[in-house]
Amino acid sequence: MEAAKSQTGGSAGHALRAGPLEVRLDQRTVLADGRGIILTVREFHLLAVLASRPEQVVSREEVYDLVWGGAMPENDRSVDVYVSKLRHKLETALPHWSFIQTHIGFGYCFSPRPLNP
Repeated sequence: MEAAKSQTGGSAGHALRAGPLEVRLDQRTVLADGRGIILTVREFHLLAVLASRPEQVVSREEVYDLVWGGAMPENDRSVDVYVSKLRHKLETALPHWSFIQTHIGFGYCFSPRPLNP
């Protein structure tokens, strides 16, 4: 994942890039090969949390705390549901890429990789 400064409307902003994916943190937009991907506010926040920690496994509890705020209720599956929705949108936009890896029993890792054709 490459962090980059970009000029946007005269003000400096931050973008995270991974292959054909660009996450523009200042504009709250996501581009796949230059085309916009429509995400909900929560999906965007989830992607920003994971993408800002490339190749690091983030626990479900930490993701919940950072995206939803507060402690994750027991047996709550919100993180898993939203990761699934986010994965679907990313894989639909970029079908030859994998971005989010599951670490069963622990959490998720933003680890962008092209898939073999």
